Amino acid sequence: MADASESIVRYFKENIVYINVMCNMSVDCDCCAEAEDPAIADIGILCSTDPVALDQACIDMVYASNDPGKPHLLERIESRNGVHTIEAAAALNIGNRDYDFIDLSNH
Repeated sequence: MADASESIVRYFKENIVYINVMCNMSVDCDCCAEAEDPAIADIGILCSTDPVALDQACIDMVYASNDPGKPHLLERIESRNGVHTIEAAAALNIGNRDYDFIDLSNH
């Protein structure tokens, strides 16, 4: 996934914004015909010009969540080495795992 993403990042360069919608998060892939019910409450919508920082912020928010469904979701992420894509994308230099979080929910 990181390798495929690299070609998109390289093509569009700084002319792209990345948006992650952290709602209805299930342990199944979005492409699954009959996905499991959401495992964790909605967290929100995040955006960035850095896809790696964005994904890192999202996974950090899942880990920081107090939601009772969190262990179920994390088990699936960790059993599938879900963070590896973030690590691989950072290794390809298409983004940085460091980020500054700016909360706009109260504005």
